Amino acid sequence: MEKKRRSPRGMVQELKDRMRMDPKAFRLYSVLRTLVIVVLVTSIIQGNYENAGLAALSLVLFFMPAFFEERLKIEIPPLLEGVIYLFIFAAEILGEVNHFYTAIPGWDTMLHTMNGFLCAAIGFAMVDLLNRHSENINLSPFYLTMTAFCFSMTIGVLWEFFEFFMDQTFSMDMQKDFIVRRISSVTLDPTGAQIPVTIDQIARTTIETATGKEYIIQGGYLDIGIIDTMKDLLVNFLGAVVFSVLGYAYVKTRDPKSLAGRLLIHPRSEQDQEILDSYLEARSEARQEKKAVRRDRVEQKLEEAESRLDGDPGHPDHWV
Repeated sequence: MEKKRRSPRGMVQELKDRMRMDPKAFRLYSVLRTLVIVVLVTSIIQGNYENAGLAALSLVLFFMPAFFEERLKIEIPPLLEGVIYLFIFAAEILGEVNHFYTAIPGWDTMLHTMNGFLCAAIGFAMVDLLNRHSENINLSPFYLTMTAFCFSMTIGVLWEFFEFFMDQTFSMDMQKDFIVRRISSVTLDPTGAQIPVTIDQIARTTIETATGKEYIIQGGYLDIGIIDTMKDLLVNFLGAVVFSVLGYAYVKTRDPKSLAGRLLIHPRSEQDQEILDSYLEARSEARQEKKAVRRDRVEQKLEEAESRLDGDPGHPDHWV
């Protein structure tokens, strides 16, 4: 049977219905969504449209797990879904809007570590699904974990490419700077023999532009992005390694109650699809019934109002 074309509002409502299937994840989503809406409204009132855009983006990203479940016919475990919601909120609302990246040391490090862990979980799940449901592929547990690890690191590197592009093109400074007190550079070698010259105990750096404007950096030398990039890749590496080890152990035991088992995406069975379709259809019918009851009440009130007017001598119909 061909599905009816749904309006964007109808599609959003169906995605919300899907999210209700996991009560705990849906409660977390509802709380975070309320907080994001507060940020969105407050930002618009204050005229801060950049923060409003980040809040709107967060609301869209919240629907991504349910959207991919619908499009790919997969099931995302509630634990993984909840972690994704928290990651989006921590990165966009707390990190960007509330400036946790600069206010709380290690906030960016924590998120990059979590990103490495989550990307390894997603990469592992994709390859494991292929491995378990293909007659021509039979990958070893070690190969599965290596693929998950490489997938996570690739995502981490691509993100650093994106940060570099934004910094170079739009002067965003996504690759945060660090103050360092020691540098070694072959550029400072007067002989040109590529011998590193080390400057230690740097107390202050002076930058002078061609227009004569001068900037003083107290405490050392300003490193532009490289330390932040390498730190992000390092913690992404650690997160990927942690899940790779958990994933390897899961393949050996296939214990669904293990941490890796509770985070892995799995295909939706025909029985699960039937249950989901029945649930969505029931909720849709319930909404239609509520609309019908509401419409009947409105019509009844209109009829009562008209009957009162018909009996009013001052009504224009009685003037003729």
